[in-house]
Amino acid sequence: MDLRIGITRGGQVIEVELADNTDRDALRKQIDTALGGDESSVLWITDKKGKELAVSSANIAFVQIGSEDSRSIGFGA
Repeated sequence: MDLRIGITRGGQVIEVELADNTDRDALRKQIDTALGGDESSVLWITDKKGKELAVSSANIAFVQIGSEDSRSIGFGA
């Protein structure tokens, strides 16, 4: 599953590939909690390889959760 986070400053987009077994509902609750908190709230995400990413909720412009059945094209398919 893919996750895209838009950053307000600089217009950057962070793209994160999440583990295949990521619980979509739990992820949405985690995002809602971070966005519903105060400006010091942080959204912590762990990618497919186990790397952790922290994004300040004050800097999040949007969050897009991709489909669970991402399709690969090319030699790695």
